[in-house]
Amino acid sequence: MTTDETEGSLVDFYRDLHAHPELSMREHRTSARLAERLRAAGFETTEGIGGTGVAGVLRNGDGPTVMLRADMDALPIAEETGLPYASTVPDVMHACGHDLHVTGLAGAAAQLARARDGWSGTLLAVGQPGEETAEGALAMLRDGLFQRYGEPDVILGQHVGPAPAGTLGHRSGLFMSAALDAEIRIFGQGGHGSMPENCVDPVVTAAYLVTRLQTVVSREIGAREPVVVTVGRMRAGTRANVIPDQAVLTLNLRARDLHVRDRVLAAVRRIAEAECAASGCPRPPEITTSGDFPALHNDPGLVGRVRVAHHAVFGTEAVLEYEPLLASEDFPHFGAGGIRYAYWFVGATPQPVWDAAPGDRPEEKLRGVPGNHTARFAPDPSTVRTVVTAMTTAAHACLG
Repeated sequence: MTTDETEGSLVDFYRDLHAHPELSMREHRTSARLAERLRAAGFETTEGIGGTGVAGVLRNGDGPTVMLRADMDALPIAEETGLPYASTVPDVMHACGHDLHVTGLAGAAAQLARARDGWSGTLLAVGQPGEETAEGALAMLRDGLFQRYGEPDVILGQHVGPAPAGTLGHRSGLFMSAALDAEIRIFGQGGHGSMPENCVDPVVTAAYLVTRLQTVVSREIGAREPVVVTVGRMRAGTRANVIPDQAVLTLNLRARDLHVRDRVLAAVRRIAEAECAASGCPRPPEITTSGDFPALHNDPGLVGRVRVAHHAVFGTEAVLEYEPLLASEDFPHFGAGGIRYAYWFVGATPQPVWDAAPGDRPEEKLRGVPGNHTARFAPDPSTVRTVVTAMTTAAHACLG
């Protein structure tokens, strides 16, 4: 940050974004606010890319093209933080820190624009919609993002998480896992709750299926392959005395290896079909997939360069080495053509909250602090400075 006034402006910007969250592919206000900031910094800016995406380009002589990316969407979660700038939108919340990502991009773009005598090349600042649904990156690419601005030489991205505020987390190579959502629609035969013998109850079938799906990880995948099968939603019925015609399960599947993830999906299909057959369902289940997230593989050389730069600015004790995560991102879609990318994490938990969490080891404390995708996720506002500085520093390390 160059001045207290600049930092205060960005904190206000962050709080405004946090108070006005928007769901995936509906980020109209957020993208407009980001576009205002990019234009004010001197970027040639275009809105509406891939729906609600925004991109700004700043050319500054010969040198590499460096793309800075931030995702913009919020989640369908009712906020419970009690913050004075909490969400004003019912049942929608920035529970994953994308408001901080946008703030970091806006702040880094402005800082780099003001210091053009210290670098050469081209900056491409991208505000991406629909990360949570894995729609946005592909939508922007299909709408000609790189055809409009040229293919970048490197891509930089960051994400806030529940580690202590002021820390950064790096990883070379495999960093985040491949993920996929699956919906299983079970068909029963409805009727009155007093006469289950005349029905085929899809709720009972769904219950058996939830239980049986837990065996995919424990009995079909080797212990050395980290895999997660989560049933995140179950919908069925309207009244206690009505046996419904259908039940719907929504699953999230995660694995570090794409082939392992596909094996898990095949097992889910087989088990769902077998359980429905065993229950006498009148037809096989319908199984559809969505939200296809690729595994994230950081370029080792690029990560090393960014890590050295972060060490110099934040100190070696603040820059941590992370293990591969089972979380996922659609960020790698931007690098699918072989473009090198680096992606890191920024801790956001206020230090008093971290210190008060039970346990001595970091993995114990992580279970006791509000994390991403929870109603009480409340990053320390000081994280604004960290995300801006981290992105600005990384960009300087990659530009001429």
